Amino acid sequence: MALSTTPELQPLQPQTSSSRTLTRKRPHRLSVTSWVFMAPIAVVFVVLYVIPMSQSLYYSFTDFDGYASNPEFVGFDNYAGLFKDPSMLSALGYTIFYAVSTTILVTVTAIPLALALNRKFFGRNFVRSAFFFPAVPSVAILGLVWGFILNPLGSGVLNSIIRSLTGLGPIPWLSDSTLAQLSTVAVTIWALTGWHAVLYLAYLQAIPADYYEVSKIDGASSWQSFRYITLPLLIPAMAVSQLLLMTNGLKVFDLPFTLTRGGPGFSTRTLTQSLIEDGIAQSRVGAASALAVLFLIVVGLVVLGQMALSNALQRKYS
Repeated sequence: MALSTTPELQPLQPQTSSSRTLTRKRPHRLSVTSWVFMAPIAVVFVVLYVIPMSQSLYYSFTDFDGYASNPEFVGFDNYAGLFKDPSMLSALGYTIFYAVSTTILVTVTAIPLALALNRKFFGRNFVRSAFFFPAVPSVAILGLVWGFILNPLGSGVLNSIIRSLTGLGPIPWLSDSTLAQLSTVAVTIWALTGWHAVLYLAYLQAIPADYYEVSKIDGASSWQSFRYITLPLLIPAMAVSQLLLMTNGLKVFDLPFTLTRGGPGFSTRTLTQSLIEDGIAQSRVGAASALAVLFLIVVGLVVLGQMALSNALQRKYS
């Protein structure tokens, strides 16, 4: 007679009050632990962001000059004055032009460059490094170097090359308002395209090769594969890239300042430069604070708009 080796099933024991207490306390312990780790971040956020923004909001309604202990309340005079100041309006227009144009043009150039760098060819790693290199040095250093290259005098590097090849006189790259604005945008595209191409490249390498093999079997062309496979899967990368480009473009200071110092006139003056020069150099803290508040609102609206657009595109193509 064979002995059964199956263990006897034990009846379920009712959960005791102590075990229920431990089960209930575990989420509470996790939440306390989370708050302990989040506390330093919250303190830094409050000290470095909330308090300064609250002070800027308060000063924007006063005539504070940076020294007075009891500034006078002026209401919305600072905000109204922003739209009457030609330097402020010029800075606003140029900053929007710079942010929008660099975002569009870097995206248009970085995606094809990423597609090219994703192919197999001799020296691919060296070429990738060469395109990524402009993102390594400081932007201020790049501005100084390009200021020497684009010097509007005949001694400028680019003007010297043009004169030796064509015999043309010096071109005012940085002394003409329109050319100065276009030059700052062109240098930014040169500096940022490689970095954002590497970002797109990382997403391209995550796309399974089976998708393209199936599309070839179905007779899809290269454009159709890009339109219906590559581009939809690059939407998350586009959302990240364009968010970084737009926010950095709206708060830009170093590259235009090192290239042109905001000139000629106010043609390449940015909002950040206006904040620094009007708030500190000219002791107009109240007006600069009003500009900072409006600037914060504009950036917030732009970020929310970009997030809504990227979410809509992801839902459409997912």
